[in-house]
Parts: sequence; C-alpha cells; structure tokens
Amino acid sequence: MIYLDHNATSPICPQARKAWLEAHDHLIGNPSSPHRAGARADRALSEARSTLATRLGCDPFDIVWTSGATEANNMALHHLAASAPETEIWISAIEHPAVIEPARHYFGKNCRFLPALASGVVDLAWVADRIKDRRPGLIALLAANNETGVLQPWPELLDLCRTYNIPFLCDATQWIGKLPASGLGRCDWVSGSAHKFGGPKGVGFLKCPGTGKIEPLLLGGGQEEGRRAGTENVAGILAFAAALEARETAIAEGGLAVRTQWRDAFEEQLLTLLPGSSVVGRETSRLWNTVSARMPEADCRHRWVVKLDKLGFAVSTGSACASGREEPSHVMAAMGLTPSESGRVLRFSSGWETTESDWTHLLKALQTVHSQSTRL
Repeated sequence: MIYLDHNATSPICPQARKAWLEAHDHLIGNPSSPHRAGARADRALSEARSTLATRLGCDPFDIVWTSGATEANNMALHHLAASAPETEIWISAIEHPAVIEPARHYFGKNCRFLPALASGVVDLAWVADRIKDRRPGLIALLAANNETGVLQPWPELLDLCRTYNIPFLCDATQWIGKLPASGLGRCDWVSGSAHKFGGPKGVGFLKCPGTGKIEPLLLGGGQEEGRRAGTENVAGILAFAAALEARETAIAEGGLAVRTQWRDAFEEQLLTLLPGSSVVGRETSRLWNTVSARMPEADCRHRWVVKLDKLGFAVSTGSACASGREEPSHVMAAMGLTPSESGRVLRFSSGWETTESDWTHLLKALQTVHSQSTRL
C-alpha cells in the first residue's frame, strides 16, 4: 500500500524505532526511583528534554512530557480556566478539535472564534483591529492546518500578543518535524505530538511559560515538577527526540525543496487531467507534504477514499462526508466552501519516505476512480 495519510499519523522512522528498542532494553527503571536504574532513566529524560528545548529555543524546564498534543492542549486550557475562569479567549475558527473542544468545554460563551480568509489563513487584520479595545486572556492559533496544510502567521500573531501582553497558545503538531522548530519556543504555550513526524504514538509535549505555577490536568504523583502526574514514557520520549533530530537534520540538508517540487508537479497534473478539480489553499504557503484537493463534482457516495483504498492507497477526506456524518469540515466552512464543495475534498499527505513515484501512481489511481465514477 502507498501510504498518504501522514497528517493523521506517520509510521515510526528507523531512528525512532532504534531509540525506542534501546531504551526499552536498557532503561528499565522508573525515572522517579532513587536507585541507579531510575537515575539513568531520569538522565535520559533530561537529555531528551534538552534536545527538544534546543530545537524550540526555550529552557528545558519549560517542557512537560504528555501523551500527545490533545492532552497538551487540554492541559493549557485547563490551567487557564483554573487560574482565570471568567476570562474570554480567542481561538481561530480553523483550529484542530483538540483545541476547539476543550476551549468550548472550559470557556463556553467566553470562547470567541477568529475568522479565516478564503485562502485558509486566519484574518490577522481582524485580530489587530479588535485587540486594541478588547483584551482576551489567551489567543490560540495553530502553526499549520491539518486539513489544508496552510501555514498560519503565528510569528506575527505572537508579536501582536506580546505588544498587548496576551498569552499565546500555538498548536504546532503539523509543523514540527516538517518545518524547522526554531522560534516556536518564544510562544507561551506550544503543543506537539511525536506520531505526526515519525515518532511513536502516545507521546507529546507542552511547552509552558517559564514562570508561574501550572495547574495540573492530571493529579497523582509529583512527576514533571508537579505539572503532570504519571510515570513518564521513557522509551517513547527518547524515540520522540530521535525522530525530531532525524527530521531536523533532513530539513537542514535541503530535503524540503525537492519534496515541494513533487507536490507542485502532482497538483499541476491533477488540475489538468481531472477537469473541475481544484486545490484548497493553493495560492498561499502550505506544508510541503499536504494537498487538499476538491475533486470534480460527483456524488459523495462514490466514496473516493474507499475506492482508492481498494487500489492500494491510504488517503483521507477533507470533510466528514465519507465517514457517514452530515456535518461538513469546520475548516472548509471557515474558508467559505459550501457543504457540497467540502464533501468533495480529499487530503493527500506525504511523509519523508514518500517518493516522487508514489505521487505519480496516486495520480493514475485518481484517474481510474474518476473514470469509473463518470461511467455510473
């Protein structure tokens, strides 16, 4: 099977697998235990924490290991709700549900959504205009959208938050491991997850503000300096660090340019060979690995994903149409797409191991499915 659903989860890379196995075999102690086996595990955790902090550009103490970005986002919003329960927060209308749902849960009517432009970029001018008179207790914007791959102006919004002394949360789940992590450490809060770039599932982090007490989401032991109870996943965390280093090295060696060319060539051929198709967010900067394609008009029941799966391709949808739910994608709705248009969107997301040939084979498969649909 040709796997093109890396924005959902990416297979574990060799470097991460090696690190996980070595830690599993040799770092058997609980990091909180007082004996030498525990101390070795604790040192390994500290080294991994320093690796991530160096890449982000923050202090290692700011890093809290979690089970993933969902827990990390919940932890940040739980902290704010516990410390300032009546505050108003602003989050973009194109956030991942891992931010939207806890924001709604904790803040209800005090959760305000920032509009997005038709390009898929949050409306920064809208924020700049209203922030002068109304100061929220938090602004949240993801670094790159999981459905469209559209890159968001998080550095500019961070600077705006700094001007008005407003905390900023950046869900960097789709950014880290695909683009340089440098600079993200400037944000007050940053969340990420290992399995989006070749690390194992069940491991993530939250970068917290450097000062002040954090209200823990999970209660129990005093792990992570009292900020997150539960024995740390040592093997998973070391695999996280190994995967991150592998991806950052590939980025530094110029691995982005050729992969962007492959994506662009695929899009050009797709638009030519499948009349009526379009690429969502094509006119703006996007992740090199993501194509959110609105397919030629056809009944959603053709179930593109199922047909491609039978041909040996794992892809995803840009809306909930193919999953049997009626609600369209909130991201597509925020960009102005109708439910009908949203229901025709497929997401192709490649990984570091995806080849140019994989894109070529996908194009042929799409032609096959399209020709079958038009004959019905």
